[in-house]
Amino acid sequence: MARIVMKFGGTSMAGIERIRNVANRVKHEVELGNEVAVVVSAMSGETDRLVNFCREASPLYDPREYDVVVSSGEQVTSGLLAIVLQSMGVKARSWLGWQLPITTSDAHASARIEEINSDAIGKAMSSGEVAVIPGFQGLTEDQRITTLGRGGSDTSAVAVAAAMKADRCDIYTDVDGVYTTDPRIVPKARKLAKVTYEEMLELASVGAKVLQTRSVGLAMKEKVRVQVLSSFDEPTDNPTPGTMIVSEEELEGSAMERQLITGIAYDKNETKITLTQVPDRPGAVASIFAPLAEANINVDMIVQNVAHDTGSTDVTFTVPSAELARSLDVLERERGKIGYEKLVHDTNVAKISVVGVGMRSHAGVASKMFDALAQRGINVLAITTSEIKVSVLIHEDYTELAVRVLHTAYGLDAEDAA
Repeated sequence: MARIVMKFGGTSMAGIERIRNVANRVKHEVELGNEVAVVVSAMSGETDRLVNFCREASPLYDPREYDVVVSSGEQVTSGLLAIVLQSMGVKARSWLGWQLPITTSDAHASARIEEINSDAIGKAMSSGEVAVIPGFQGLTEDQRITTLGRGGSDTSAVAVAAAMKADRCDIYTDVDGVYTTDPRIVPKARKLAKVTYEEMLELASVGAKVLQTRSVGLAMKEKVRVQVLSSFDEPTDNPTPGTMIVSEEELEGSAMERQLITGIAYDKNETKITLTQVPDRPGAVASIFAPLAEANINVDMIVQNVAHDTGSTDVTFTVPSAELARSLDVLERERGKIGYEKLVHDTNVAKISVVGVGMRSHAGVASKMFDALAQRGINVLAITTSEIKVSVLIHEDYTELAVRVLHTAYGLDAEDAA
């Protein structure tokens, strides 16, 4: 018998028939003798609808009341799933965030989970009752409803699993696991049996949409074993049919541990900004990035070009495309302090990344990447690295070609693929 937290996203909960499909999966786990808690998202599109209501009510809405409104979508699906489970003869009840409670910070719309009281649901699960919990929501110390930010239900599920000391947290999505890259671009992409927390964090941060970054970070911190699998496949008695996200220690001695590169990710939601003729003096770079940081704008790749004879230099960096307007506004307001001559931006770029723990013990990963791209005439505009990742910025038109070329160059193509 295992203690399992099952999490289902908005696509899985989009209507009564899909909720019945979810209930069948939960029932299957119960019949295997497992103790089960379920964390659910709102129906697909429901949170956007509720957000728009708030914006229509007032552009300057109270974020505390915003959280009351947008958290209601998960309350609906948790109650509906409990009803369907009961109709199937499965003992179940819903537990709202404030009933446990799930205590969070008071940063409304982007709260952080601080503590979960698991006593009540622990007793319920031990008695054979399925606990159905709405994701995305919590409660402050002064009893105000909060939400965790978009994608927060994954974080809720991992936090519940940590509090319950669950054997694993199963995240059900519309894909059956984590692949070496996007199978829509590379048909030869392979599903991975296991991926380390560090690799999944890097993949999620550079464009892979399988898991929300915060949830992976929390899983790594709390040592929660997470499995990614599809809610649309038939239930199986195999407890781990998807991809397991685990510690690096758990991979030691396996074939996967010896894999140099785990996956190739891409992100088209980047914009390149260049400031020309920035004074080449101490503090000049700080004058650019300090105001962006104060505006909570995340800067990714940074390149400082060769200094000009005029005692100036060009500085290039990337920001999320959604933050372009705010970034330009901040930089225009700070132009006098920075002293740049011209501000240029380019939205037709994409970030391509290779990720793998094998980089720690192998040289030549970056050079192979640059050689493979150069052979296909793909120009590199910027580079950034970490211990287990190399990312390059290229023109957006070459995105799919770059992903295919690198997938083959690092030997990730499935041998049995057509």
